[in-house]
Amino acid sequence: MKAVRVRFAPSPTGALHIGGVRTALYNYLLAKKTNGTMILRIEDTDQTRFVPGAEDYIKESLAWVGIKIDEGAGVGGSHEPYRQSERKTIYKEYAQKLLDGGYAYYAFDSSEELEAMRNRLKAAGSSNQQYSAATRLTMNNSLTLSKDELKKKLERGDPYVIRLSVPADEEIHLNDLIRGDVKVNSSQIDDKVLMKSDGMPTYHLANVVDDYLMKISHVIRGEEWLPSAPLHVLLYRFLGWENDMPQFAHLPLLLKPDGNGKLSKRDADQMGFPIFPLNWTDPNTNELAKGFRESGYLPEALINFLAFLGWNPGTEQELFSINELIEAFSIDRIGKAGARFDIQKAQWFNQQYLKAKTNEELSVYLLESLAKENIDCLKEKATKICSVMKDRVTFTQDFWMQGKFFFEAPTAYDEQVVKKKWNDDAIEVLTAFRHSVSQSTKLTAETAKATLESVTASLGIGTGKILQALRVSVTGGASGPDLMMTMEILGSPEVVKRIDHALNTLKKTV
Repeated sequence: MKAVRVRFAPSPTGALHIGGVRTALYNYLLAKKTNGTMILRIEDTDQTRFVPGAEDYIKESLAWVGIKIDEGAGVGGSHEPYRQSERKTIYKEYAQKLLDGGYAYYAFDSSEELEAMRNRLKAAGSSNQQYSAATRLTMNNSLTLSKDELKKKLERGDPYVIRLSVPADEEIHLNDLIRGDVKVNSSQIDDKVLMKSDGMPTYHLANVVDDYLMKISHVIRGEEWLPSAPLHVLLYRFLGWENDMPQFAHLPLLLKPDGNGKLSKRDADQMGFPIFPLNWTDPNTNELAKGFRESGYLPEALINFLAFLGWNPGTEQELFSINELIEAFSIDRIGKAGARFDIQKAQWFNQQYLKAKTNEELSVYLLESLAKENIDCLKEKATKICSVMKDRVTFTQDFWMQGKFFFEAPTAYDEQVVKKKWNDDAIEVLTAFRHSVSQSTKLTAETAKATLESVTASLGIGTGKILQALRVSVTGGASGPDLMMTMEILGSPEVVKRIDHALNTLKKTV
């Protein structure tokens, strides 16, 4: 049986789209499931779109989500180099093989000649305005030039491209592991450029040559490449590699949250959620696009969420560790229909993974936020804060954003609570409560609760009536984590100080 070798082959033209991370994930899961090899190949043949820093961004993104590369750019291996820009001589060799076999030809057409051809076809009412079997013999190429004319053009260095000679009328079949038998008539395929005038190959030639030479067993890629797949089948046949052609699996599209149309960066920006794994600053516009990492998502939660965008395990289980995903994964459980990018589901996954962490593990996120604010805090205190907040947060930064009151005494108070709950009864209870607490050497959640119940009982005022007033005086807000535990973490001196400030500030409202 052929060893499983898969590749993730992004282009370094900008930030890695989250759909690309899903493609990498499915490749990785198959490789790990079968003890195969995960390869990273950088497809940088389009030098006009190359963006400095993009390759490093791709590698950092994969490392952050936990996708380990076995072979490829930055890792090495027996099929180096893994950047297509460094493999030009290899592609020229196979382009020449196609030329020699009559499967490709030189084309010298200028942009004006190409435009004139399209206009002629348009004027004739043709819906297919392509450079193809129907038009190639009317164009400026090696099929219409004499041998002497061709030789002179090549010797002069006239600019040319190399085009594939697609058969005129042939049914091309492809067995896709997700979509079954895909059938396309060759009349729908144009004579694609294989080598550009700058001597660089196009994706079509480079990816087929590399997949063959690197012994790729499965090509798992996005649905957008499905129309090109029959062309690639032809290339495998023309190069004599038909028996070594990899198995293809074209993944379903990622759709907008409402399910209407393909997900784009604009959609994500408008709806306020990230679409890249990490922060990305556009080098041309300096515009910052926030990533999932910086937005407070855990990599394991993001991976779990992405795995379910097109694939399902066939069970009710939703939470999977990476090892469980590897064990459960199979291509035949990937669907054809587009997958809705439900960002609320992504948030739910993140909540579940945060809850599953120990309080000590969570304290790291709070301490990181505090360090940015130049606030000192003992790990023990940070761990306690996380313990009372973990059921209320969605993102890692929420421990700080929602828990600022643990470090900053309130200077403003929730107006609705003050309006409804700040009254003579509340002031009487809070005054007595702060006095009792000030006598306490160590305030715990239990002693705080017992003290409050004792005070309200002695004054004949229901505890429930003044709880919100107590909370607002201590935290400034109407809601939050367990109030008794909050006061334990703050300590009696701080609680007394905050109640005093509230009593003095809010007395005029009664």
